[in-house]
Amino acid sequence: MGGKLEGKKVAFVVTDGFEQVELTGPKERLEALGATCDIVSPKEGRVKGWKHVDWGDELDVDVPLAQASPDRYDAVVLPGGQMNPDKLRIMPEVQSFVRAFAEAGKPVAAICHGPWILIDAGLATDIRVTSWPTLKTDLIHAGADWVDEEVVVDDGIITSRKPEDVPAFAAKIAEELLEHPHREAARHRAGAALRVGP
Repeated sequence: MGGKLEGKKVAFVVTDGFEQVELTGPKERLEALGATCDIVSPKEGRVKGWKHVDWGDELDVDVPLAQASPDRYDAVVLPGGQMNPDKLRIMPEVQSFVRAFAEAGKPVAAICHGPWILIDAGLATDIRVTSWPTLKTDLIHAGADWVDEEVVVDDGIITSRKPEDVPAFAAKIAEELLEHPHREAARHRAGAALRVGP
């Protein structure tokens, strides 16, 4: 029997050092609801998770980032772990991949240290977000309104703080996939970006 997210496809973008439960928790929840979830990475083969204070499991990469197209997915998820987003945030190919979802009005979800990537993708300005507490100053400096809440949604961007927030984070991703209420806001955002210039 198909779930309510049958036909939806979600990209989880990670590299080595992602907080394991922040990938596996939402992925398992979305798959249980019928969605197809791919692990997308600039690293081919396998990626290694992080479990709290030590290395975790190795997981297969489903689609190398170089072969992944945002057009094939309905949402993107950015798990945390300190090492993982710190590596990804400076990669132009990651920035453009994530930015394409926001510009198309598709949900962008980031948890824990994942919102670092939002900053470098140019998606943290004038939105309400949360994150791991040590990112607060970085996000405020990027123009975000930072709050300490379990899960926050603004303009199609979903953020959460920590592994304990995973159930609420996963539920909100599922809700946004079903409702998709942000296309008009995304078009406005894309139009504003096009108008920025000398």
